[in-house]
Amino acid sequence: MTPAILKSVTFDEFIDWYPENSENRYELHNGAIVEMPKATGEHSEVSGFLIAELNFEIKRQGLPYFVPKECVVKADNQLSGYEPDAIVLDRQGTDGEPRWKKEFIITMGSSVRLIVEVVSTNWRDDYGYKLVDYEALGIAEYWIADYLGLGGTRYIGNPKQPTFLVHHLVDGEYHSSLFRGDDRILSPTFPQINLTVKQIFSAGRDEV
Repeated sequence: MTPAILKSVTFDEFIDWYPENSENRYELHNGAIVEMPKATGEHSEVSGFLIAELNFEIKRQGLPYFVPKECVVKADNQLSGYEPDAIVLDRQGTDGEPRWKKEFIITMGSSVRLIVEVVSTNWRDDYGYKLVDYEALGIAEYWIADYLGLGGTRYIGNPKQPTFLVHHLVDGEYHSSLFRGDDRILSPTFPQINLTVKQIFSAGRDEV
């Protein structure tokens, strides 16, 4: 069993603590180590589908980007670190990352083209901590895939329903766009991507 840390810890203390070959995933939220909920089958399908589509789009357009298997994003506040469901990195950006070659850690928002979080029961983290910290880090685009419509009504409206949100950085602040059903998502990073919310949330099953 991994020992718990009760005191507030820094990002580097969190990385030193992180157990090797752990079956569980952990993140650091404002100095507190948080065990992430186990992904459901649906959650894995949606995140896997998005990763496949992003890789396809990168290859199709010949973009200098890649989607790593593992990555921890260090927040500016030194007390938070997140492991996104998917992240698109710029190869030129990672060349200048001080920790990427020896660790799977990203410290500069300029290295990131896009982050994706697929919403689970801990939806407050995706709409709260992570949105604020990704914005502060200067990450150009952040997708929230809320396939169960779990987010608060102030984010996705009332009645709640499955919603896909695209946040893109303008003058240091996120501007948000909301998509549902047959809406085609509009992405500044991938303007040619041709995906509807229905396709994403069904993980492409409707096309088979």
